[in-house]
Amino acid sequence: MMATAMGFYKQAALTLAIWLPIVCGMVILGVGRRWPRSVRPLAAIGSATTFIATIPLWILFHASRSAMQFRETVAWIPAFHVNYALGVDGISLPLVLLTSLIGMIVVIAGWRVIKDRVPEYFAAFLIMEGLMIGVFCALDALLFYVFWEAMLIPMFLIIGIWGGPNRVYATIKFFLYTFLGSVLMLVALLYLYFQAGESFNILSYYHLHLGETAQILIFLAFLIAFAVKIPMWPVHTWLPDAHVEAPTGGSVVLAALMLKMGAYGFLRFSLPIVPLASHVLAGLMITLSLIAVVYIGLVALVQEDMKKLIAYSSIAHMGFVTLGIFLFNRFAMDGAIVQMISHGFVSAALFLCVGVLYDRVHSREISAYGGVVNRMPVFAAFMMLFAMANSGLPGTSGFVGEFLVILGAFKVNIWYAFLAATTLVSGAAYTLWMYKRVIFGPVTRPAVAALSDISMRETSFLLVLGMAVLVLGIWPFPLLHMMNATVHHLLWRPGVRLMAGAP
Repeated sequence: MMATAMGFYKQAALTLAIWLPIVCGMVILGVGRRWPRSVRPLAAIGSATTFIATIPLWILFHASRSAMQFRETVAWIPAFHVNYALGVDGISLPLVLLTSLIGMIVVIAGWRVIKDRVPEYFAAFLIMEGLMIGVFCALDALLFYVFWEAMLIPMFLIIGIWGGPNRVYATIKFFLYTFLGSVLMLVALLYLYFQAGESFNILSYYHLHLGETAQILIFLAFLIAFAVKIPMWPVHTWLPDAHVEAPTGGSVVLAALMLKMGAYGFLRFSLPIVPLASHVLAGLMITLSLIAVVYIGLVALVQEDMKKLIAYSSIAHMGFVTLGIFLFNRFAMDGAIVQMISHGFVSAALFLCVGVLYDRVHSREISAYGGVVNRMPVFAAFMMLFAMANSGLPGTSGFVGEFLVILGAFKVNIWYAFLAATTLVSGAAYTLWMYKRVIFGPVTRPAVAALSDISMRETSFLLVLGMAVLVLGIWPFPLLHMMNATVHHLLWRPGVRLMAGAP
């Protein structure tokens, strides 16, 4: 009986992870108005069940294999050879687990905060969670594109309905940047469809023999879509506006999950499909990444809005991810993927910390605070941990990814390593500057004097993220072991091996 159940799970695990939150979101939309008290419990059950359903994926995953696992294939549009094809490897599985964890935390974080249109709010997040898991699991190019674009709709609604005073401007800017950036990706996918004999099978694209010009054009088409989503400099300007206007849950999902989709796109599409172009244009990618690390880090130093500061910090840290990807050595690639997961924990925690303060004081301005530690010592301790992780302190997850990328950069070019290492200074400067002004000092404002420390609900999600930051910082082996075979295959398979050297 147990073996039968396990066999069924392996055959439908990814479908369950994708559609469980989507169906739960639909149910909430259907019953929420009639039975409003059922909305929050249903959302909690849906998100928690999704997270629990993804845990066996890690347990049953064979880290020694580079091939896709838990594969599912069903004909979807047979006339055009479009399949509902799913699978995960050592790169996509950690992102699936991160998505399910963050989805559960977002529901807990919004439990008491959201007062208006509660069914729609929780339904939007659950549906978006399922669509994002679909992005990381899709092995059919058209299915990937559908998930990629569909998840914009709930985020568009989240910012536009529950956002701040300038939410309409931020929503339109977010949608136009991300949607228009994906149009050229669709053109590239259609070109690959015909080159592969009318197939949308992503894995079949890895074996195409494309000319240099075709590869460069395809790479640039992918670059526009993925760079906007990350976002890379100079197409980053939509992110601070979206973060500032989005509700706390929206900011958490934007930083922790949505930005990772762009980096995942480079790993799933650009490097394996167009390796020659990836090599030829590596200098461009490294330059843009270093600009993000150095320049955007300096921009973060002058921010007075906590959300905007953390948003710019996210851009700088994602610059580390793209830098690691395009250095084409094992240390840097491992560091880039670890940084993706670490940034998911740390950025989510920092935005949740800002949300905790905003719910009490209704201000994101750093100048509106001071002396918070005197009224909220437990909260101050949690925020200290996350601030240190954001600064790359050894023993936290923020250190592991940055150290590996810097080590990989040193093997390629000492100046790359030097410029990348400036984030250890600028990151500590803007993060600790914000922390000092918000947390320490005397209490001089009535709103701060009236603060009370975090509740059990708030403690629960900050504790989960705090444990994740420490465990990954102290013991990164499980994550590195999971992605070991996949990263090795990506860098050393035929046609890509030339990239293992310096670009």
